[in-house]
Amino acid sequence: MSLNPLREFVVSLTRLVESGAAEPRILEQGRELVGQLVAKDDWLPEAFARPHPQYYQQYLLFADPQERFSVVSFVWGPGQKTPLHDHTVWGVVGVLRGQERERRFDRQADGSYLEVEAGVLGAGGVTAVSPSIGDVHIVENALDDQVSISIHVYGGNIGRVSRHVFDAASGEAKTFISGYASDVVPNLWS
Repeated sequence: MSLNPLREFVVSLTRLVESGAAEPRILEQGRELVGQLVAKDDWLPEAFARPHPQYYQQYLLFADPQERFSVVSFVWGPGQKTPLHDHTVWGVVGVLRGQERERRFDRQADGSYLEVEAGVLGAGGVTAVSPSIGDVHIVENALDDQVSISIHVYGGNIGRVSRHVFDAASGEAKTFISGYASDVVPNLWS
């Protein structure tokens, strides 16, 4: 197993971010880069692909030293999902293994959240989130009998970003910082 695909991805994304590109270009080109990364499932170390019996896992693969972006593997056991939440930064997500279901929500005039779109991405599928295009959603493993893994790239160190979970009916928000399940990060440069 070689980390070359991840290393090449990090180098390409660093160049894109350093170019001063506006968010729409980062999302467009970031989707292409993430699509290339998840096109082959032969690079993710097993330590960053382990499910937990109760909770989805968020393993840090790389955090830019200036916290301009982070790369994270999300490992979803059967039936595992997030609460309704936001990100407060741009993000690009690609499915590496299995299937991921996303349910997007919009805030209503009364403050509640209404589901406005739902879809399933299979291996190789890519999507994006951002406060400017919509970033309030629920994500879950779409498979009841196997693990799914997605690679998430965010415009910040997402494990340190203050975000929100929401009650859909009332719109009540609670602040959280997700952290990571990782004990270590892979050495991309060896």
